Amino acid sequence: MQDADKVFLEYVVKALVDNPNDVKIDRTVDEMGVLISLSVNPADMGKIIGRMGNTAKAIRTLLRIIGMKNNARVNLKINEPEGSTRPERPMGSTGGGLGAAPSSLKTVDQAMEDLKGI
Repeated sequence: MQDADKVFLEYVVKALVDNPNDVKIDRTVDEMGVLISLSVNPADMGKIIGRMGNTAKAIRTLLRIIGMKNNARVNLKINEPEGSTRPERPMGSTGGGLGAAPSSLKTVDQAMEDLKGI
């Protein structure tokens, strides 16, 4: 069955979202492998991506396993909804979890001046 990956993805995504009728899956095959593009209702994006992207990572991992079983390289692209506003993150930012540095950091020169005063 060639479209096992598409059938699997449709089953999983429709079980996760509140608007299963808005789920659209497009599957293309080229020399690089299989690319599956997923579009969902903008209100359901958080459910598909999950906290820190863990749900999306899990879905991608399972799709790769299905691909390996069928000797194909499977990649998942989650399409961003039109008009969405994703907060801008500075280059190199990891998302600002518990290990994030405070925004009021001193420069190296300021820290050196503080040390000279001790």
